[in-house]
Amino acid sequence: MIPLTLESSSLADTDGRTAYPVFALVSNATQARQVNPPRSGSHCDLCVVHWACLASAIPYAQREGLDRMVHTWRRIAKGETVFRAGDSFHALYAIRSGSFKTVVSHPHGISRVTGFQLAGETLGLDGIADSHHTCDAIALEDSTVCSMPFHCVEALCHDIPSLQRRLHQLLAEEIVHESRLMLISRLTAEARVATFLLNLSGRMQERGYSSSSFTLRMTREEIGSYLGMQLETVSRLLSRFQREGWITVCGRNIELTDKAALAALN
Repeated sequence: MIPLTLESSSLADTDGRTAYPVFALVSNATQARQVNPPRSGSHCDLCVVHWACLASAIPYAQREGLDRMVHTWRRIAKGETVFRAGDSFHALYAIRSGSFKTVVSHPHGISRVTGFQLAGETLGLDGIADSHHTCDAIALEDSTVCSMPFHCVEALCHDIPSLQRRLHQLLAEEIVHESRLMLISRLTAEARVATFLLNLSGRMQERGYSSSSFTLRMTREEIGSYLGMQLETVSRLLSRFQREGWITVCGRNIELTDKAALAALN
C-alpha cells in the first residue's frame, strides 16, 4: 500500500482551533455521499475520504454507532509514530489526511518497509492477532488519524453486519497484500519498480486524482526497502525509465508517459 498526496486544502476544527489539512474532494467521495447523507455533528462530517474508511460501513440510519466508534482524531507530525512494535493494541486508526509507512524490525537490527498507507486506509490491523503491534506506523508527512477503540468496533460488529463484513474485508486485504509482496520479491528489478509505479497509478485513479502524474511521499531508499532492493538500484532504474521515455522524473514528482511499456516489463 502506497501513500500519495497531491493538493490539499484546510478546514477549521469544529471548535475554531487550528486548521488541519484535508484532501480535495474526489469523485468516489462524491458518490459515497450521495448514498450516505452527511452526518451532522459527527466526527466524519467534513471528512472527504469517508468513502474509503472503515466507518463508511456504518449506515446513516445507525449514525449513533458511528459516534460511538470514532472517538477522536489527532495530528501526527512527519516522522512521528502512531504506534510502535510491541505496543499494546487498543485501537484501529483511520488515516484522515497524510500518509504513513509501516516498518518491521528484526532483533538483529534489520528493518524493512512492509507497506505504505494513505488517507482513507486503516492502521493497526496487525495488533488484532495477539493484542500487540508487530510494526511501527510512521508518518511520511504531517498527518491526522481518527482513533477507533477496538472494543467499540467489536461491539458494533455484532449489531451492524455491514461493519463486520468491511472489517473482514480489510483483514483479507492484508493477507492479499502479504502474498503480493512475496510475489514481487521474485520479479526482476525492472518489473518490481514498474509494478510499484503502476500500483500508484491505479490507486490514484481510484481516488479521483490523475493516474499519470503524482508526487511520491516516500524516499527512494524507502521504496527500495519495500521492494527488496538497494537505493542505487531504484535510482538507476528510474533514470533508465526516464531515458526510455516511459516516465518523467522531477524530484519526487513522477509522470507516467508510457504505461504500456511499464506493463510490458511484468
